[in-house]
Parts: sequence; C-alpha cells; structure tokens
Amino acid sequence: MCMQERMISFLYFFLPVLGGYTLTSVYLLKNPQILHRKKRPAFYSKKISHRGGSGERIESTMEAFTHAAEQGTEMLEMDCHLTHDGYVVVSHDENLLRQTGHDVTIPSLNLQDLPLYKERLEVTFYEGRYSTGKDRKFALLEDVFEKFPEMPISVEIKENNHELIKKVSDLVKRYNREGITVWASTDSTIMKECWKMNGSMPYSFTMSRGLLLLLLFYTGLLPFVPIGESLLQFYLMRIFNRTYIPDQALLRNKFVVSLIEKITMRKSLFRHLAARGIQVHLFVCNTEEDIEAALEVGATGVMSDYPTLLSNYFCKNRSQD
Repeated sequence: MCMQERMISFLYFFLPVLGGYTLTSVYLLKNPQILHRKKRPAFYSKKISHRGGSGERIESTMEAFTHAAEQGTEMLEMDCHLTHDGYVVVSHDENLLRQTGHDVTIPSLNLQDLPLYKERLEVTFYEGRYSTGKDRKFALLEDVFEKFPEMPISVEIKENNHELIKKVSDLVKRYNREGITVWASTDSTIMKECWKMNGSMPYSFTMSRGLLLLLLFYTGLLPFVPIGESLLQFYLMRIFNRTYIPDQALLRNKFVVSLIEKITMRKSLFRHLAARGIQVHLFVCNTEEDIEAALEVGATGVMSDYPTLLSNYFCKNRSQD
C-alpha cells in the first residue's frame, strides 16, 4: 500500500472519530450535569469586597470590613500572615513598607509592635486614588471571624508556613465556619498543604491549576474531567494598564494583555463552570464599566475595592442581582 493510500485510510477512520469527539465535547460543555453532579456551596456571592473594600477605607482593617458589610457586601477577601508571637493578622503584604512606610516584616514583629497603616494609602488597583480612615490598626483574623460569623470569607495564604495554615484552620473550626471560608493561594504547593490541613473547606484555583483548566478547555477535555475547586478567582484583564498598572514590564505590553484577555475571558468556559456549581469571581472591578464587563463575560461574582459602587450598581441593575 502506497503512502497516499495509507493517508487516505487513516483520514477515513480519524476524521469521523475527531468529529464525534468534538460534537460530544461541545454538547457536554453546555450540559455538564450529564457527567457531573452540580456543587451545592454553602454560600453564593455576587458582591465581593477586595481587601475589605480598600478604596473606601484603609485596606484590611476592621473599619473596612465593617463598612463593606454595611454596604451589603456578600463576601470579604483578605490575606493573612503570622506575627513573631504567633497571631494571625490580616495583611496583603508580608513586608510593611508599602502599607506603613516601615521596612519591616510581620513575622519579625510581635503583635503589639506592628506599626500603624499610613494615614493615606494608595489603592493598588486604581492608580492615583487613595483611601483614608479612622482605623489604622492591623486586624486579627479571629476578630474578623468573631464579628462576621455568617459572612463568607476568602483567605489567601501566600507563604508555605505550616503553623500559619494550622492556625487559620483551627480558627475556622473554632468559629464553625468551614463551609463559608475559602482557601485561596496562587501556589499549588501551598494549596495542597491547606487542603491536607482542612479538606472540609472549599478552595479556589491556583495559577497552575488555572493553566490546566485552560488547557482542558481548549483541547475539549474539560467536560470529561472532575473538578475539586469551588471558585475561580481571576483578573478582569481589561483593567490592566487602565486602573491597574502592573509591575511586570511584560504585562504593560498591550499586545500581550490583549492576547491573555482573548485566551482567558471565555464566556463558554465561565458558563460551564457556573453550571457545575463553581463560582467565577473576576477582579478588581473599580468602575461601573468594569463591573458590567465582568458580568457580560460570564462572571458569577464581582470583586471590587469599592463596596458602595458595587452595591449601587446591582441596585440600579436589579435583573443582575
């Protein structure tokens, strides 16, 4: 048999198989309930306050969290670190230079020695905007849990610190909030440690798991694969170089950002995840136009530094609330 006949024979069998696979994948992408039981989370949040709403109060303070709750936020997002004397404090940065003006780290200080936040703090995701507030103290995670017992909270762990992870898990258990507290981390190694410590808590996609998600989506395999995560939290790419100026030079390239946006902001992907009970939160949306864009592309929830803006938007657009 000549090479041409072999190729024809191969295509004769391959093309129908490929066509059948493609049709099945597309159908299951739109109807995931055929293969997967929909997740039933203990909470469903559309309005999420980033760092407690860092555009309206000093980020990650009790005043910020309280203000966000008063404005109707449905979830608080925060990061945690461990002090030298073993307290879990809420702070985005481990090094406090940006937030306080002091070049010190949280693990090097006892709780009582933590400096105060600056009186005016620039909003990371809205260049040129600043927030102020009466409260400039770093909050304890335990105080947040005690004051907001029914508020869903996403806790991001940035360092592979066994003691920190254990203490966060212990606090979650003590305040009986395993169903409404989310493990978050961009690092898969850290996430594995979090999940091993407390597998009863929902958890979000890490960076590498997010890349795998995209690979599965574009190869058509996603509808066939089980997913353990309960949330996807990702940038709304249109904010780059507008309200948010990234540090990395590569992400200041308009072509690169446009390419990433085209690859990641896929409505069919987000709809598939939502149909499987996986919440999709896009951040950080600090204008009405960005909120609208996030919802248009299929986000089930929007994260913002401005809880009042977010609540007012949904109030004006009740069909999306």
